[in-house]
Amino acid sequence: MELNQNLTNLVFEKNELKQEAFNATRDAFALFRNTSQQIIDRLSALRDESGRTTQLAFTDRGDFEFEVTFASDVLIFLMHTNVFEFSRDHQVMKSPYIREDSKRSYCGVIHIYNFLADSFTYQREADLGYLIGRVFVNRESHYFIEGKRELGMLFNNFGTSTITPQSVQQIVESAIEYTTNFDLLTPPYDEIKVVSVGEMRANFDKKSMVTGKRLGFRFQSDTD
Repeated sequence: MELNQNLTNLVFEKNELKQEAFNATRDAFALFRNTSQQIIDRLSALRDESGRTTQLAFTDRGDFEFEVTFASDVLIFLMHTNVFEFSRDHQVMKSPYIREDSKRSYCGVIHIYNFLADSFTYQREADLGYLIGRVFVNRESHYFIEGKRELGMLFNNFGTSTITPQSVQQIVESAIEYTTNFDLLTPPYDEIKVVSVGEMRANFDKKSMVTGKRLGFRFQSDTD
């Protein structure tokens, strides 16, 4: 049986391209994991030296997930197991870096989510988390970030930014800084002034108390 040569080349070349992007993203994720643990270890040492009591923890949850806890916040880092390409309308597709070689647009993705630590401590399943950034990594270990404030503005040069221990440390520190400054705000009074008996009883069980940093609000930077 003879196969179409173009089909054969397409299947093999596309698979190799995606595998290279996946491997680069997996290596980047390992660096994020190691760097995050080192940052928490260093903060813990400084906390102990100063006699402070701030909650700090690093939790590894397998090959594609880990979390960092600091004070009242948790950052969860998740690596997607698939490789993606951007739509033709995406701004990154217009960059000279991609126009020079379209294969560079295939990327793995690392998501960074922010949750309240109490949401996990008290098992408030309905609480909300926020995607504060997603890191795109291609087969050449070039990256850029779509995200809020510090993350989105500082790390968006796909053509020149590469994954290194220094760049990963800067990303993680910026994520912690942004999260720390992203405060929990009370929802508007008129939205919570009336509550049913059923809702109040459910709240006593801590199962229906939906809490999020901007519940009833938009991100302050959503108009950017």
